[in-house]
Amino acid sequence: MADEMVRQAQAFINGVYGGKLGIDRLPETGVTGWPTMFALTRALQYELGITSLSDTFGPTTLTTLTSKYPVLNSGTVPSQNFAKIIQSALYCKGYDGGSMDGVYNSRVHSSVALMKREMGVDFTWPGGNLEPKVFKGLLNMDAYRPVNGGSDTITAVQRWLNGSYALRRDFNIIPADGHHSRDVAKSMLFAVQYELGMADGTANGVFGPGTQSGLKSHTVSLGSSGPWVKLFSAGMVLNQRPAAFTSTFTDGLALEVSRFQSFVKLPVTGTGNFSTWASLLVSYGDQSRNGEACDGVTLITNARAATLKAQGIKYIGRYLTNPVPNDTKLPQKEIQAGELQTIADNGLRCFPIYQTFGRDADGFTYPQGRAAGQAAINAALDHGFKAGTRIFFAVDFDALDEDVTRNVLPHFKGIQDAIADDGSRFEIGVYGPRNVCTRVSEAGHASASFVSDMSSGFSGNFGYPLPENWAYDQIVTRTVGSGDGSINIDINIASGRDTGQGSFNAPRAPLPDTRLDPNVIGAMRTDVGKYMESIGFPNDGGFRSHTHETCFNTFMVEYDPAITILAYRHNMRKALIQASAYWEMRHIDAVDVSVDLEVRAEFNATGSFRDSSTGICQIFGRTAITAWNYAIRNGYAEGTIHDPATDEDKYNIWEDCGTDDQFAISTVPLIHIWNAAGAPGGLLEEAPLRNIGYYYKETEIYQVLRRYQGGEDSVAAEHARQRMALYQILEKYNAISRNV
Repeated sequence: MADEMVRQAQAFINGVYGGKLGIDRLPETGVTGWPTMFALTRALQYELGITSLSDTFGPTTLTTLTSKYPVLNSGTVPSQNFAKIIQSALYCKGYDGGSMDGVYNSRVHSSVALMKREMGVDFTWPGGNLEPKVFKGLLNMDAYRPVNGGSDTITAVQRWLNGSYALRRDFNIIPADGHHSRDVAKSMLFAVQYELGMADGTANGVFGPGTQSGLKSHTVSLGSSGPWVKLFSAGMVLNQRPAAFTSTFTDGLALEVSRFQSFVKLPVTGTGNFSTWASLLVSYGDQSRNGEACDGVTLITNARAATLKAQGIKYIGRYLTNPVPNDTKLPQKEIQAGELQTIADNGLRCFPIYQTFGRDADGFTYPQGRAAGQAAINAALDHGFKAGTRIFFAVDFDALDEDVTRNVLPHFKGIQDAIADDGSRFEIGVYGPRNVCTRVSEAGHASASFVSDMSSGFSGNFGYPLPENWAYDQIVTRTVGSGDGSINIDINIASGRDTGQGSFNAPRAPLPDTRLDPNVIGAMRTDVGKYMESIGFPNDGGFRSHTHETCFNTFMVEYDPAITILAYRHNMRKALIQASAYWEMRHIDAVDVSVDLEVRAEFNATGSFRDSSTGICQIFGRTAITAWNYAIRNGYAEGTIHDPATDEDKYNIWEDCGTDDQFAISTVPLIHIWNAAGAPGGLLEEAPLRNIGYYYKETEIYQVLRRYQGGEDSVAAEHARQRMALYQILEKYNAISRNV
């Protein structure tokens, strides 16, 4: 909501500092935000004589301000512009800044005093003077009163921390908004270190060996009192436990501690011992704990299984796929042949994990979620996992809350839809930071969480409580055993909400594709149609030329015998041919038809060929001729070599692709083979892939689908991500048919 005084603040910055701060002119919207606060920070630095301006109120700004103006008030503020910076910041912060007259007047004095009370530092710095650390707190977007449903109890904790430790050199004033956060969590670690007697410069807000050693001597229990109980109860409050913020360890606090210990699977003592302190202060907690679960990227042999059992491990997390072809770094990341039987024979259980790359938000979208869901189903069935197994889908990056909203939740909706369309024979779990797990689960997209608490610095872990539905809590990497039994694993605490699987079906062999089983065609038609509708392709075709029914019948019914033969001949999955062909036919519209007519008329009139994509598989003349030439020269096909530089040759093959559906379909696998070889002789040559085979990994499938349409930086990349889900749906039914 626009505020006139904020607009005046923005106008002041533009009018006085335009061209001086190294930033663009501020929009005078009357709406506060970080750009305005950054500009005010730069304006302060400018007034202080700092030459290298920055958005950050860092050590240089604080030191310079402290040395020049250790206290700002009506008698020390050096200029009107300096005072206007303070007034502007107060209005942007939601306080009364006076009449923007450049005077540190009584209203400014009262507002600063109010803000310090709300910060909790009014006993540290009483009155309406503006001290440097308070000024730093003024020039950010932190709130100092409960906002957006903030907890009054958490606000009390935040104000207490500020009031107790603001005089320490490295302690910055934290928000008092009633919400736990990364800054609040770090302030708790500073507070612990200060109470342990660490000097400024030694205390660093890190849960290191010195902090851990000190905490082991500060167990709090029934009857304890003082600052250590205050800190411990603050930790309970910040972890959203229903405990009072108190300096006395009461029966009520002991009860809540016992409940917390039970929840995080610590020995239930009702006391604030080291392990409980650790669980309250950092996501991974006490890393000396032994867990009943582990996950890893190493083949489980009989010797390694014996090692794990000796460590008390019951549940092993293993990966359904490895998206990297010929992975020399992690060659055993994917479950290996016979491994699940070895796990079962040793009385252990396995929970499957699905992870491709997904190292940033761009790897998570609804179509990619659909692809991930179906790919995981296909892989789980290939390995022999039974119905009822929960698959944990990974979000292995530092997802900010806005990333979760914009990318991760739609992605998991795609996973959920894929699982539902498969008949819900598998359950969905989420692997990731605490906030990701909580939000995905609260949205109804996962029934259990595998928490990446070992990544304690992730924004989604620092300041968030352990999800209520946690099944596995990943806390430390450890090498256990020796000799043949040695294995490097991530240790996980197990809650019992998921126990993996202890017996498995026989794995599916990598057989060649067969004709589609007539019994699956109806379900296949429905699944493909539902997916295409979900990404904006109505089954009636919409403004495009062909309906879903027409395209499906063309490639999955009428030409299924021909595509089966082509797939067998070229050692590739039918789904590769079907996905590219179906996708292209679904995209044909009136413009494509019109262009075909224009190209044909122009060639007939002038003999000049203007290349375009044509026919049910939308193939360019040059693409077809170079793919066929490559296939003929390398023994994949028989025929006559043609000249891609000759308009007549290109036109003739273009005409065949446009008017002869059988020829067009037979060209699709040759284009795939040619593209896998790097498209030699094409307009866009790329790095060669492995020869196409049944062993192809997801990254290779993606590349083949993408290269059929264009370059990595074009719309082809986005379409390929969408076609991956289509491919996996088609592969599902082809796999059923070949395993009947």
